[in-house]
Amino acid sequence: MTRTPPAADRLLGAGPGVLADDELLALLLGGPAALSTARGLLDAYGLTHLATMLVSELGAAPQVGPRRAAAVAAAFELARRANARWPLPGWRVRTPADVAERLLPEMRHLEREELLVCLLNTRNVVLGRSTVYVGNLAGSPVRIGEVYREAIRRQAAAVIVAHNHPSGDPSPSGDDLRITADLADAGRLLDIELLDHLVIGHDRWVSLRAAGAL
Repeated sequence: MTRTPPAADRLLGAGPGVLADDELLALLLGGPAALSTARGLLDAYGLTHLATMLVSELGAAPQVGPRRAAAVAAAFELARRANARWPLPGWRVRTPADVAERLLPEMRHLEREELLVCLLNTRNVVLGRSTVYVGNLAGSPVRIGEVYREAIRRQAAAVIVAHNHPSGDPSPSGDDLRITADLADAGRLLDIELLDHLVIGHDRWVSLRAAGAL
């Protein structure tokens, strides 16, 4: 019977994408019984919760301790920072899902609503991004001029707008639909296309274009 190579060897040979969550976490934990400890943590908390746990809370879990907790917390923080610093120069958006999947790890855990704008040129290459609102969008007026200010300054041809729902449910609200309609109308006047409005939840996202709001 062929024996499966250790996780580290498989990662070196084929990349981290071939490993399961428990195997990746076990590599971070290191030491004896790392895989068993990783499975226990994932069963108890889930990957999403692990990413936001305090180091002291994680360190108190069975078989973890402060050093292992620090290594796991550092890895999750690096991932958050990497996502926060996109886009890479010359990155071309092929579908709004490209933006949504990059934003999900960054925005899924925000405690307040944030609305940001991704700026694109005529070839859908990302020129930059800007956060234009932090707070509670429900019932609050979003200034259309602020949403398009940076797009006008950078001479963007199109934008993708995204905001999160701290509740975790990305189902569009009535205010989301209203804001989307207002933004689309303004974009037509400015000759800047609103490609999509994305609503980010904890584990999934919704495209308002796909939902028929654009």
